[in-house]
Amino acid sequence: MSVGRGLLYLVVAGAAWGTAGAAASLVYRTSDLGAVALSFWRCAAGLVLLLAARLLRPHPRSAAAPEPLRRRTLRTGVTGVGLAVFQTAYFAAVAATGLAVATVVTLGAGPVLIALGARLTLGERLGRGGVLAVGGALAGLGVLFVGGAGGAARPEGVLLALLSAAGYSGTTLLTRRWGRDGGADASATTVGALAVTALCLLPFALAEGLVPHSAEPGRVVALLAYVAAVPTALAYALYFAGAAVVRSATASVIMLLEPVGAAVLAVALLGERLTPATVAGTLLMLVSVTGLALAEWKGDGHNAAR
Repeated sequence: MSVGRGLLYLVVAGAAWGTAGAAASLVYRTSDLGAVALSFWRCAAGLVLLLAARLLRPHPRSAAAPEPLRRRTLRTGVTGVGLAVFQTAYFAAVAATGLAVATVVTLGAGPVLIALGARLTLGERLGRGGVLAVGGALAGLGVLFVGGAGGAARPEGVLLALLSAAGYSGTTLLTRRWGRDGGADASATTVGALAVTALCLLPFALAEGLVPHSAEPGRVVALLAYVAAVPTALAYALYFAGAAVVRSATASVIMLLEPVGAAVLAVALLGERLTPATVAGTLLMLVSVTGLALAEWKGDGHNAAR
């Protein structure tokens, strides 16, 4: 896959992920479903949708050598555990401290952890432009947090969001490393990771309460179906494909489209107030994402020309 297509996949995935927190907030408002049970249903239903899609449209045979079974098993297991931590801690942070704070802290810590991890483990350098883009994105997040939602932050929610960021960062770095080595099937990775995640979450979801109680069961089912289809089955398939060919730091900054989408939905659907800080922070992040994506795309074109 070209870097340009990988960037497009990541942009769509980031926009789709931006709707997950808002949907979770609506589920919490209309039912007693907990964060772990919500993550379980998200992964289990998303897994069913992906399996159905693979049956309807079989994956074409690749000319590359098949990935060794041991590496494929390790990749699937580690990715699944990382997703379990990432998703469950994020939904728990949303419940504990609200959508805006949970999203800003999770996605704000991600680029820092990933940039450091990519430098130490993958030898990837951001360069001057990349450092400026990451700095601009983090500045935008800081403006959004301090000027908009900082007063509503709760320590336990912030800690859960940082845990989510750690799970997200580890998954991103491993996806990039295995994708750079070649042989990884993004669709199979997504299916396997969601299966492992659902199995990890099932006992905890059963203890928490798997079946929600609600005065509006139809609405809850519709919200769960949406979470499974768009920000899970679609978004994770695109994310794993894109993250395999795009530098880790670039992928993490593009995923900052999620808090942009979450901020818009928080205003449109959840009644949160649109402040000057929200506008300024959103614009900073969008400029940073655009600049870094263009730099990555031009760099790929330059390398291809060589």
